[in-house]
Amino acid sequence: MTIILISCCPNILLMDFLFDVGGTKMRLASSYDGENFHEVKVYRTPSDFEEGMKIFKEFIDKTDTSSVEKCVCCGLAGVLDKEKKMLVSAPNLSGWIAKPIKQRLLEMTNAKVFLENDADLGGLAEAVKGAGRGYSIVSYLTVGTGVGGVRIVDQNIDRSTSGFEPGHQFIDTDGSLFTNGSAGRPTTLEDAVSGTALKLRFNKAPEEITDSSVWLDFEKYLAIGIANTIVHWSPEVVVLGGGVMQVSYISIERIFNNVREVVKIFPQLPEIKKGILGDEVGLYGALIQARHLR
Repeated sequence: MTIILISCCPNILLMDFLFDVGGTKMRLASSYDGENFHEVKVYRTPSDFEEGMKIFKEFIDKTDTSSVEKCVCCGLAGVLDKEKKMLVSAPNLSGWIAKPIKQRLLEMTNAKVFLENDADLGGLAEAVKGAGRGYSIVSYLTVGTGVGGVRIVDQNIDRSTSGFEPGHQFIDTDGSLFTNGSAGRPTTLEDAVSGTALKLRFNKAPEEITDSSVWLDFEKYLAIGIANTIVHWSPEVVVLGGGVMQVSYISIERIFNNVREVVKIFPQLPEIKKGILGDEVGLYGALIQARHLR
C-alpha cells in the first residue's frame, strides 16, 4: 500500500485520522485526500484505556503535521453518551467506559474529533461503497466479537436517541435456547451468534468449527434477528458483515429462506447480502463520516 508523505505533497491541505476500535482488534489509518486511506496499522485492542491512548499518540506523532486542517473520526464498539464524548456501555471494551476519549484525542491533535459507534461506520461504508450501494434504506448487521448494526437512510446514519443495538434484541423469553444459557435472562441475538458466544459454547474460534449442524442452527438464530430487523426497520436490503460471516459454512441463501419462513406480513422481502469491504469496513466508514461532518 502506498504511503504518501506530506513533504512530497505540498498542495495537501487536509488530513484525516481514521480509527476503528473493535472488541478484539483496532485499525488505524490516515488520509490526505478524503478519498483513500494509507498507513493502515492493526493492533490487538488493549483492555486498558491508557494503553490504547498510547498507541493512538504514537501513530499520530509519526503521521501528524501542523500545516494542514485535521480531523479525527473514531469508531468504538459500544454505546456513546449523547454528546459523543465517551463510551457509556461497552461489553467488550469495559476498560474504556467513561474515559475522556474525545478530550484526549483533541489534546493529541488539536483537530476536529468525531466519535461514532463502530457498527454505524461499517454500515455507512457498506451503504455508500459496498454491498448496499444503490439502495436508499440499508440495514446492516455485523457479527464479530459481538453483534452490532445500524439503519442507513440515503447514505447517512439514521437519527436515534441512544444509537442502535440490534445485537441486544431478545430471541427467546427465558434463556432456554442453550443448556448453559443465560441464568433466566432472555437470550439475545448476541448470546446466540456472536464470535464470543460461539467460542464460549464450543471452546473453539468460529473459523475452527467444522460441524455443519452448528452453522445450520447459527443461520436459524441469525434469521430471527434479521426478521425482527426487517419488520422494525423496513429496509430495501440487509447487509451482513463481521468476521464470523466469513466462515465458509454459512449460506446467505439458507439464511434468506429461514427469514422467509417467519416474515409473512410483507409481500416482498428485502435482499440479504454479505458485506464486501472486509476488515477495513470501519476505516471506510470513518473516512466517509469525516467527509460528512468536517
